[in-house]
Amino acid sequence: MAAEAGGAAGKRRIMCVGLVCLDIISVVKDFPAEDSETRCLSQRWQRGGNASNSCTVLSLLGAPCAFMGSLAPGPAADFIAADFQRRGVDTAHVAWHPRGDVPCACCLVNATSGSRTIVLHDTNLPDLTARHFERVDLSQYKWIHFEARNAAEQSAMLDRVERHNRAAAPGRRVRISVEVFISKDLAQHFGYLSAPEALQGLRGRIQPGATLICAWAEEGADALGPDGELVHSDAFPPETLVDTLGAGDTFNAAVIFALAEGRTLQDALTFGCQIAGRKCGIQGFDGIV
Repeated sequence: MAAEAGGAAGKRRIMCVGLVCLDIISVVKDFPAEDSETRCLSQRWQRGGNASNSCTVLSLLGAPCAFMGSLAPGPAADFIAADFQRRGVDTAHVAWHPRGDVPCACCLVNATSGSRTIVLHDTNLPDLTARHFERVDLSQYKWIHFEARNAAEQSAMLDRVERHNRAAAPGRRVRISVEVFISKDLAQHFGYLSAPEALQGLRGRIQPGATLICAWAEEGADALGPDGELVHSDAFPPETLVDTLGAGDTFNAAVIFALAEGRTLQDALTFGCQIAGRKCGIQGFDGIV
């Protein structure tokens, strides 16, 4: 995560920018063999997508929040919009496209192991552009979290926030975070074997004053603060692993929530691991707080 200095003030909100999709979730007793037929234990529709899931968790934690992403009219979008409203997530800055299909993810949750397997159809729906982002009144937000999509356009969005921060009073600046905080998968892609190793190795790629955070599943999470101090939190696994779908999005949201409330990096890291652990012990998100 890369974060600019800033503070929570008044009712300023947290915005998550990125993907929303329709998740069709089938809970199965065991992961099925290829070319087999099986019955699921349960099936449900759920609003998904990394940024969208983080908004759900932020709302459950009590943070005023908003989602910004792309949608196109149709039954899937109707379901998604109704669920955002049910959760109290502001969708005023959703970019509605006249044509295109809402992305859909078919998810298998293994009830025995708690693992989740996702097949995403990202469709032909255009991503957000910097032009869409120009319409956002940045003074209304204390934190904007960007899911890593469409790098060129998001770079222009980040530039706009940085220009705003240079002109804003210290207490009115917008903090920025970029996903992935660093995920275990990304760290391993770069050849790192642990969270501390990934943080030290990637430190030179971020701007001064930023914070790096890396979650490592059952080994917890580590963070490297602006002063170079490395902090760690153990994981908080549930008694029974039920559903890990959205656990990373939950961790991200909980850390952002805690930091936006003024907690220390150590407290925020521990809080993120605690909330992510609770999520892994339940189906969906209701019940994490």
